[in-house]
Amino acid sequence: MNIKSHILQLAKYGFFGVIATLVHLLTAWAIIYFFAASVFVANTLAFFTAFVFSYVFQTLYVFHSTFHIKKFMKFFLVQYGTFLFSYLLSDIFPIQNSYLHTLVIVAIMPLITFVIHKFWTFK
Repeated sequence: MNIKSHILQLAKYGFFGVIATLVHLLTAWAIIYFFAASVFVANTLAFFTAFVFSYVFQTLYVFHSTFHIKKFMKFFLVQYGTFLFSYLLSDIFPIQNSYLHTLVIVAIMPLITFVIHKFWTFK
């Protein structure tokens, strides 16, 4: 794979990552708004919604792979591990606004996950 292919793959990852992030944000904010849920509960439910979207589109259009239970489990471990890490990392900062707290969580995740998926999940 040459440098152009890596850049194109990263751009696709970013594109679908932005959409998955919007899915996560809108889901979490809707749950917080309509159900007055905690940040953790809202983001956990939003994570699972965005996870399904992300797995399907990253598998098909970014890594040009097939659906397989082993890849699905790896993808889940990376995504959920990164989600928990992002939540704990963002909890270090005293952010009182739940919406902003959620934004910090979803901003951290894609930076870490691309590298792990490229070199482990879809290797």
